[in-house]
Amino acid sequence: MDRIYTARTTLWEDKFGSTNRTAGPTKSGKLFSRHLKKENGIDLVSIKAVRVGEKEEISYEKGTVAVKKALRLNMAIQARDGHWPAENAGPLFFTPPLIIALYISGAMNTILTSEHRKEMVRYIYNHQNEDGGWGFYIEGHSTMIGSALSYVALRLLGEGADDGNGAVIRGRRWILDHGGATGIPSWGKTYLSVLGVYNWDGCNPLPPEFWLFPSILPYHPAKMWCYCRTAYMPMSYLYGRKYHGPLTDLVLSLRREIHVYPYNQIDWNKARHDCCKEDIYYPHTFIQDFLWDTLNYFTEPVMRRWPLNKIRQKALDKTIKYMRYSAEESRYMTIGCVEKSLQMMCWWAHDPNGDEFKHHLARVPDYLWLAEDGMKMHSFGSQVWDTCLATQAVIASGMVEEYGDCLKKANFYLKESQIKENPRGDFKSMYRHFTKGAWTFSDQDQGWVVSDCTSEALKCLLLLSQMPSEISGEKVDVERLYEAVNVLLYLQSPLNGGFAIWEPPIPQPYLEVLNPSELFADIVVEHEHVECTASISQALLSFKRLHPGHREKEIEISVLKALRFLQEKQWPDGSWYGYWGICFLYGTFFVLGGLAAAGKTYENCEAVRKGVNFFLSTQNEQGGWGEALESCPKMKYTPLKGNRTNLVQTSWAMLGLMYSGQAERDPGPLHRGAKLLINAQMEDGDFPQQEITGVYMKNCMLHYSQYRNIFPLWALGEYRKRIWPSQCF
Repeated sequence: MDRIYTARTTLWEDKFGSTNRTAGPTKSGKLFSRHLKKENGIDLVSIKAVRVGEKEEISYEKGTVAVKKALRLNMAIQARDGHWPAENAGPLFFTPPLIIALYISGAMNTILTSEHRKEMVRYIYNHQNEDGGWGFYIEGHSTMIGSALSYVALRLLGEGADDGNGAVIRGRRWILDHGGATGIPSWGKTYLSVLGVYNWDGCNPLPPEFWLFPSILPYHPAKMWCYCRTAYMPMSYLYGRKYHGPLTDLVLSLRREIHVYPYNQIDWNKARHDCCKEDIYYPHTFIQDFLWDTLNYFTEPVMRRWPLNKIRQKALDKTIKYMRYSAEESRYMTIGCVEKSLQMMCWWAHDPNGDEFKHHLARVPDYLWLAEDGMKMHSFGSQVWDTCLATQAVIASGMVEEYGDCLKKANFYLKESQIKENPRGDFKSMYRHFTKGAWTFSDQDQGWVVSDCTSEALKCLLLLSQMPSEISGEKVDVERLYEAVNVLLYLQSPLNGGFAIWEPPIPQPYLEVLNPSELFADIVVEHEHVECTASISQALLSFKRLHPGHREKEIEISVLKALRFLQEKQWPDGSWYGYWGICFLYGTFFVLGGLAAAGKTYENCEAVRKGVNFFLSTQNEQGGWGEALESCPKMKYTPLKGNRTNLVQTSWAMLGLMYSGQAERDPGPLHRGAKLLINAQMEDGDFPQQEITGVYMKNCMLHYSQYRNIFPLWALGEYRKRIWPSQCF
């Protein structure tokens, strides 16, 4: 318990002014890693951390010590089943909808003990900004969706209107000073309407009748990006039902607390288009507002009345059918935390005594994560993704004598995590695609294909298959590799050669004009991404080299198209825009790796030269790299304030440079980066937690707590092998 208290105290000091602060309020996940370190019993401290002087050159011995310590640390935090557990969170709109679902159903005390609730309260307080509000994500400026949802969650968890040493009052003041909760973006309007502290008349229509349209139509919701349709399907059900929970004394009090005007005097029709300026990233177009108004004034009034209300009921029944299929196919995990909470609301509204809601409750613990900053609902986990990256980092160390059973466990986990069957029944009619052979982002239960998780897992299994079984364990069945390749080839765009992530890309980018969210970009249809394309190219080339008999010609053509896509997507400064990490450093790291795997070098490829020059031009005076999260929404490279260094991003840049031959050409920039990593390493082999480095949909940051352990090991391992090749082999 003393260690837990120390971890939490450290987090509090980091947030509110410790002189040792290295970053913002991003948490490091030390609580869970302490448990794993104790369980695994790996010696982390007998070898002392090394330091390299300012004018000193890195020696082979010091480089070896740093790699060995980082390797042991990664092995110490591996779970018994072979994966690397870690939090995958950051957005502050993940947890409150779950609290709302549990509150309206009366299941709060059934699922959450008093200690659960205490830790959730702690989490919300810990991430309150100095101005009293809460951000869209943990390092973001205050927004209405973050502030209103966090405030409501605190009150539902039992905090009084004046509790938290003034924190609740400051939160309420921020909300009211910024126009009140009527300015919450559309997703927040839905959540608050379900609770009963906002009126459904203040929401733009989400008619479930869209699900009755023939799927051949170009604007049918089945063509939406999977996360978009699985969010808006339950939202349309709740809207069609106009459902809200019981109007308890607390709900009635919240109506008074979060609105500027008395609840019964609010102009709800005007509130439909009200969005706090702090929240707007993707403003509604005139076409959208015209569409919403048309639906609101002309369609909705007649759809609520007989006989057309029978069509609405048919539409609601169809959404229930699709939601049931989605829930059952994922064993009630759903596609992620947003759909999870929305489905719980829907099933409670549909049948409070039904089995579906009970099944959902049983999987809530899978979404809860406790760290130094408290308990939260995280995305649904990044188990497969982190395991793929950690496995490659371990292999990059080249320290076979240190591996123990680490790679055997990772090999077992990846083989077991592969999806073995397609969704049941006529899955195409349920707007699903084949999944057999793929890997998910999290685990097999969730069941949704992720292309770069599949390619990275394939790369791992191919690497492990070339090692002696006493090191890596039993080799994967080659048929499983064939199935993975089949999935990857299916996800390539026939038009531009890029690869999508979850489903084949939809070549209808004009549909983005209908983006109903003010918070995200590019959510309407599936797009191609450079990171996935580069990763898949590497995997396909590795597979073709080891197993030339399976779809060989198709792979050759696929990779050629992918390489053309990557080169066309390069920015004028030589970088590539990364969509799932921050941002230009992340994208460029992946693409240079993909180009190198295809034989593109600094000498024979202009795109590689430009990418290398981008990295060299952005290295800071310390010798590291650091990119601010503002790069993502602004789509313009922005260094960290004060040109600070981020160790994870430094590792990305070093890896990208090494893939492009920098160690052989001029190792100076690598020496400077490696010195920073070595000197930042802690006594147990860990590295400090710094700024958030993940992102999605351009405007929402995501925290990958394992990155700080994985990428410095990977970079230092590659550095050691390339600088001293004769001593490492």
